[in-house]
Amino acid sequence: MENPVQFVQWLRSVAPYIHAFRGKTFVVAFPGELVMAGALPVLAQDLSLLHALGIKIVIVHGSRPQVAEQLALRSVEGRFHNGIRITDTAALECSKEAAGELRLDIEAAFSQGLPNTPMAHSAIRIISGNFVTAKPIGIVGGVDFQLTGIARKVAYDTIHRILDAGNLVLLGPLGFSPTGEAFNLTMEDVAVSAATALRADKLIFISETPMMVDQDNDEIRELSFMQAELELKAGYLPLDSAFYLEHAIKASRGGVPRIHIVPYKMDGSALLELFTHDGVGTMVSSENLESLREATIEDVGGIIKLIEPLEADGTLVKRGRELIEREINYFSVIEHDGVIFGCAALYPFPFEKMAEMACLTVNPDVQSQGDGERILKHMEKRARRAGFHSLFVLTTRTAHWFLKRGFVSASVDDLPKDRQKMYNWQRKSLVLIKQL
Repeated sequence: MENPVQFVQWLRSVAPYIHAFRGKTFVVAFPGELVMAGALPVLAQDLSLLHALGIKIVIVHGSRPQVAEQLALRSVEGRFHNGIRITDTAALECSKEAAGELRLDIEAAFSQGLPNTPMAHSAIRIISGNFVTAKPIGIVGGVDFQLTGIARKVAYDTIHRILDAGNLVLLGPLGFSPTGEAFNLTMEDVAVSAATALRADKLIFISETPMMVDQDNDEIRELSFMQAELELKAGYLPLDSAFYLEHAIKASRGGVPRIHIVPYKMDGSALLELFTHDGVGTMVSSENLESLREATIEDVGGIIKLIEPLEADGTLVKRGRELIEREINYFSVIEHDGVIFGCAALYPFPFEKMAEMACLTVNPDVQSQGDGERILKHMEKRARRAGFHSLFVLTTRTAHWFLKRGFVSASVDDLPKDRQKMYNWQRKSLVLIKQL
């Protein structure tokens, strides 16, 4: 291993996600294009890893290019309206054949188990069946969709029992009516219906579309479902991306907390999306995931994990757990999806109307993304609300950062009298003050 230290740091950084995801239910949906691109074996390995971490996985696959191939073999032209296939009898037979072939390919991919491969000793069982009840779309806007349907009901009780037994569930783009008819469904519709019925914690679309960008060509990393609705209504997104976003909004309205749209062309994109701070795709959430707030006693462990490396190299003064617990009301934290990435403390000196900001820390993995500045502004507002007129910091390594943000150099004599008595002359920290 070329860099074991970096590997250990990475493994430790993903531990909070592993704890948070264990026992959760994820619906993972991918189009037939992913299989055509030869990416199925790698995705199977990644989903096998998630399964090994205790995550319950429901897989939904599409089959559009495979159906197109079958139609071409029969010299039948495919018909679409608003991006949805019009399914006649011939197209339905092609859909059945494509779905059957894909099911076998997916089961084979999850049966890998050669030594020295990511799926060695995995022994995963993947279960499929008539879990989706469907009904026909019917005639919409004068267009008869014939045997194209939409999901009406998902057998969530049966699926939950299969998941609880340690198996994966596979859903295809076909549904069945109580009268025994089969209907061709879109992968997106099946995925949203399954995630909603199962009360899944995440719906993940592994898509053929690239990362979404806004009208300024900036990457869209995270949206609340209300923001997503505005972006969709703006009408600038490509049709495929808009189709995914439309279904992400539908899932969010149905109670799915997190919906991810991740391009499959990046190797390991599902893992990168789930186990890194910013991910590699677009996430739609039912709420704003990033929270900047005053700390509670439950945050002590996260704060300690943040500041320990800086205490070890002398950047910060060492604080024990008991001290942080006693002073937790002075702290504020910034968290993302339940994981703390930054903190700072505000110590009051009411007689002089001054406050000290100390222990400003941001996780090194997400530095240069503005979290430090957001914490600073939050602490300034907190100090103003408390009636303080100035904010000061003592620093040995980051004076330039504070000077760029309005602090000015000062001396120990400018500190509150009580703080002067506690000044550590061995550290020789620089004193910087900002008027509020």
